[in-house]
Amino acid sequence: MTIRGIDLFCGGGGSSWGARAAGVSMVGAIDAWPVAVATYRRNFPEARVVEARLNRRSSPSLLGPVGRVDLILASPECTNHTHARGARERDEASQATAFHVLRFIRELEPRWAVIENVEQMRKWGRYERFLAALRRHMNVAEHVLDAQHFGVPQMRRRLFLICSRDGQPRAPTPPILQRPVPAEAILAPRGTYKTRPLFGSGLAEATLARAERAIGALGRGVPFLIVYYGTDGSGGWQPLDRPIRTLTTLDRFALVDWFDGEPRMRMLQVDELQRAMGFDEGFMLDQGSRRDRIKLLGNGVCPPVMRRIVESLIDGTKAVGRPPPRRAPADRGGQDSHHPPAAAA
Repeated sequence: MTIRGIDLFCGGGGSSWGARAAGVSMVGAIDAWPVAVATYRRNFPEARVVEARLNRRSSPSLLGPVGRVDLILASPECTNHTHARGARERDEASQATAFHVLRFIRELEPRWAVIENVEQMRKWGRYERFLAALRRHMNVAEHVLDAQHFGVPQMRRRLFLICSRDGQPRAPTPPILQRPVPAEAILAPRGTYKTRPLFGSGLAEATLARAERAIGALGRGVPFLIVYYGTDGSGGWQPLDRPIRTLTTLDRFALVDWFDGEPRMRMLQVDELQRAMGFDEGFMLDQGSRRDRIKLLGNGVCPPVMRRIVESLIDGTKAVGRPPPRRAPADRGGQDSHHPPAAAA
């Protein structure tokens, strides 16, 4: 039987790309950003993709007649959970987008669901309330997974709430690797992109200081990556023999390479960042501006991680028949009162 899935807050489709590699047919997706919707449609032309901002009244009717849904993937807004926001005030409405997933789970009664977010989501004041509401419908396992353990050339830790109606979900097993894939594996062939001199070309003093620290540690002639701007707690640089540090929505990583004994610099390009997220060459990332594409990647889910999660759900329940439909328990005493009765979108 074909496994059918939908993706909420789908972005460009990283979660769906991984789920499809695990054998899932993606039949629907929703996102509010036109560039994300256009990218998803390019890569999943068979799916019903809707441009809409989910809210507390949103229901599966947004997707139209998609039929049976076995798997729900969701990546609610993470900006107001992440440390990258610094000391700025959090937007509770943004944080609460996680609750919008519950109505889809209640009404569609999927066999499985996977909800992804930054690990700081667990510090959200309503996280335990959200988790309790989710557990009224499905068995839930919390896992913080690092993409570098799944063959992705990036150190990227994310929270995954893995849900099943068949029993307690199994932890996804990373593939057996000799060592993590290093950052040098994502780089285009030398000479593919133009470079500029590191010194004497007007770069900021902070950038030059990071480069000098790297050269002091590695010696001349050894390529490395630097953080082009912003703060960095690891010296502002890294060698190429380890996975790249976490990609964000900003264009911030630059390669310093050596030509005729002199260091030259260039920013990492979209195709390199796409490989750093674990996308294969078949994924089409050609919508929007360069900045848009980098934002899509920085907000995305690494497909190899989602593939293993979905495979673990499927493998763990192959011998279990599809459970009979059930109705969610009625709200009591306001415990879940932020979800209104079913209404048209």
